[in-house]
Amino acid sequence: MNSPILNQIGTVFIPVSNIEKAREWYCDILGLQPNGEIQFGHIYVLPMNGTGIVLDSKIFSEDNILKTPPFHFNTEDIEEAYKFMKKKKVHLITEIEHNHYFNFKDPDGNHLMICKC
Repeated sequence: MNSPILNQIGTVFIPVSNIEKAREWYCDILGLQPNGEIQFGHIYVLPMNGTGIVLDSKIFSEDNILKTPPFHFNTEDIEEAYKFMKKKKVHLITEIEHNHYFNFKDPDGNHLMICKC
């Protein structure tokens, strides 16, 4: 059956409480320059390869914090990624699990994951 809907993820939205601080934090851990424009006063599009990530302070609420990882960041070296996040003093939720992934929280308490690709 043909469908006009593609079987692709276009963008993941992450609720954040402070768009400027979130832009700085995400750009820092991803090694990006935070020089993009904050759109409409509440949206920042991270310059990603592949699926996009949009930080949005308009959708933030305590009820809206992501409690399970809605996606994962890829890494080729899970040990180095873990050490890097620990050095950055990121709130790590798990150790490296099954030698393959670990979970952490962003400054707003959203649960995220890094996974060996």
